[in-house]
Amino acid sequence: MSLVAIGACYVDTILTTPHYPGEDEKLRATNISRRRGGNCPNTLEVLQQLTVHSLSQTGVSLNLIAVLPAKSSIATQQIQSAFEPRVQLTHCIYREQYAEPASSYIFKSQSSGSRTIVNYNELPEMTVEEFKRIADDLGSKATWFHFEGRIPDVTLACIQYLRQQFPSLIISVEVEKPGREGLQELAMEADVVFYSKSWAQVISLALTMLRTFC
Repeated sequence: MSLVAIGACYVDTILTTPHYPGEDEKLRATNISRRRGGNCPNTLEVLQQLTVHSLSQTGVSLNLIAVLPAKSSIATQQIQSAFEPRVQLTHCIYREQYAEPASSYIFKSQSSGSRTIVNYNELPEMTVEEFKRIADDLGSKATWFHFEGRIPDVTLACIQYLRQQFPSLIISVEVEKPGREGLQELAMEADVVFYSKSWAQVISLALTMLRTFC
C-alpha cells in the first residue's frame, strides 16, 4: 500500500506562559519548545509509528507532498531529518528563493489552558499544474491520496484530475473549518471524509435546530 498525503508542513514554536499576555504587555515564558507541525505531517507521523516494525514486511509506503523552502535551508534539512527514511519527501515542492518555512507561534496559557496561534507562511502554494506533474509520476504506484482541505478550489481540481487519470485510487479529504467555502464540494468528491470536532459541532447544532422547527 502506498499513501500520499498532500498538505502544509509547519514548524511550530510553542511558548508556555503563566497567562495570555495583554496588549503591549511584557511577559516571561516558562518554557519554549519547537516541533514539526501541520495536519498531514502529523498524520504521517502517527502512521509511521504504528507501522514502524512492519514497514518492510507489509510494503507500506508513506509519502508527503508539501511546499517547503529551499533544499539548502536549515528548516528543510530539519524537516527531512525528522521524516526520512520512514516518510518519503522526494515529491515535495521546494521554493528555492525562500528560506523560511511555514511557521506557527503558539501561546499556551497555564492559567486557562488556552492555545492562541499566530501563523506565518510566505511560501507560494502548490498549483494544480505542479500537482498534475507529481500525480503523473506517483499515481500509478499509489493506493490512497489524502488531502488537507486548505485551499478548496485547488484541491478540488487535483481530486478531479486523479479521478480522470487514476479512477481506482482511494481519495480522502480532511474537512476542518466549518466557515470555509468549498469544503462541502470536496467532501462530495472523496471516498473517505475526516471531519473536525468543530465541523461536527456545527452540523449537530444545525440538525438540532432543524428538528426543533420541524
